[in-house]
Amino acid sequence: MRKIMYYVHQSLDGFIEGPNGEFDWAELGPELGDYSMSLTERADLFLYGRTVWNMMSSYWPNAESMDPDEHAIQFAPVWRRTPKVVLSTTLESADWDTRIVRNAEDIRAIKEAPGKDILLTGSASVAGALTELGLLDEYHVIVHPVILGGGKPVYQPTDRRKLRLADTRSFDGRTVLLRHDLA
Repeated sequence: MRKIMYYVHQSLDGFIEGPNGEFDWAELGPELGDYSMSLTERADLFLYGRTVWNMMSSYWPNAESMDPDEHAIQFAPVWRRTPKVVLSTTLESADWDTRIVRNAEDIRAIKEAPGKDILLTGSASVAGALTELGLLDEYHVIVHPVILGGGKPVYQPTDRRKLRLADTRSFDGRTVLLRHDLA
């Protein structure tokens, strides 16, 4: 069965966006970019919530013309060609080979379908809903050297879950990976 990997960037104080919704603090260096690409190579489907979908779909279709760093050059064509699912009760339509699902339980059938793994990026509320359903298999948390002092927490309240530390490492002398699997 496919795995669902949750890949998320957070501040040292546990937020995925700042008090005003800002995400201008994440630092992506070459080593972290390579790690991010290794996760996309395992996946044949990207999963988002509406907010992250809006951010991704406004940037990645034309990323090479907006930010010519190495990661953008590598990831933009991958993003464009990879099928996507957005879990949202409000999004009416989405382009770029994207399907909208309305209920977190619908992700179970997608997970059970043949294919490679599924990569969920950001989307704390989606991660919380999938955790409650027992559908998340791996948590790839990148901790950035910034304290935001408020904002959206990386995890929404859910039932207690026991996880197993699977990996830690630092990237580019700036960020730290905390990777956990279900225990």
